[in-house]
Amino acid sequence: MKFPIVTVTLVVAALGYVFWNQTQPDPAQVGAADFANLEAKPVDRSAVVDLAISRIQDLCEEATANADSSEAEEECVALAESRTSSCRRAVYDRFPEKVRSDAVFRDVSITTMNCLVRQSGVVQP
Repeated sequence: MKFPIVTVTLVVAALGYVFWNQTQPDPAQVGAADFANLEAKPVDRSAVVDLAISRIQDLCEEATANADSSEAEEECVALAESRTSSCRRAVYDRFPEKVRSDAVFRDVSITTMNCLVRQSGVVQP
């Protein structure tokens, strides 16, 4: 029986990759300061979408402010979390990869938020 050189090589390469990946630093969290000067320092569209997705709880709290129970908010959060991948795809299809202006940042943010938590058409003063 021959020694499985190819299999051993692939396993060693996979283990090497896993070890290398574990030693890499975690990517820095994106904060509000990263969006301050978009013309000089554009950000990825995915960072803007991730920021909106991270605020699902706040969006649902605002959307269900008139509801009497917390069940409405919990249902809103569950529904919004189930929509994240489809909303992400929709935004990725409509907007450029790099966000270079405040207007594009606003449009990406609002589009993502409206997709995640659909608001009724009633405007309150």
